[in-house]
Amino acid sequence: MPDLTSKDTLMPSAPPQSGRGSRKAQILQALADMLEAVPGGRITTAALAREVGVSEAALYRHFPSKARMFEGLIGFIEESLFSRIAAIEQSESSPVSQCQQILLMTLVFCERNPGVTRILTGDAITGENERLHQQVVQLFDRLETQIRATLRKVELQERLRTRIPVADAANLMLAQLEGKISQFVRSGFKRLPTEYWESHWRLTMQQVFVEAISKEALAPV
Repeated sequence: MPDLTSKDTLMPSAPPQSGRGSRKAQILQALADMLEAVPGGRITTAALAREVGVSEAALYRHFPSKARMFEGLIGFIEESLFSRIAAIEQSESSPVSQCQQILLMTLVFCERNPGVTRILTGDAITGENERLHQQVVQLFDRLETQIRATLRKVELQERLRTRIPVADAANLMLAQLEGKISQFVRSGFKRLPTEYWESHWRLTMQQVFVEAISKEALAPV
């Protein structure tokens, strides 16, 4: 199972051959840290340049616009989440456990990376290029598709079915995730998204899944 305890970093684990890639990662890491340090605050390129210790002109040599910086962070979020989902699918044989771990992993990722989580709620990109909002929408759409595919495996492999159509159940679980994430950001990172998770998941299991009845069992004797 993937490690859910450590905070993600955008800095490379080994020095790259070119200093340019390292500087880009440093800029993105600084932006993520500033988003965390100033909940609800707007980050200017001037402030970011001071944080990194370079001029604004130097920032724009690595990123042509602030939107491109946010795109880099969105790409980081997507890669982090879906690489972990792939690991969960490899390590968890039960589709129900996969579903639980995918939801929990997403909440833990947000909890450990509060700065970039502001991007997921739209808080950090208010007034920025509309393209960024569409990319966040696409990320959540992809996550919902993943949940839906996992729920279909539950029906096929675990003799369980959802009380409502699979697509509806996947959307319900995504809405639960988004609500926890929004509450986290809205509270200034005080209300942890994993708070009450175990009891919430138990209730979700009880309300969403029901034991499947085979066609053979329904056949007249």
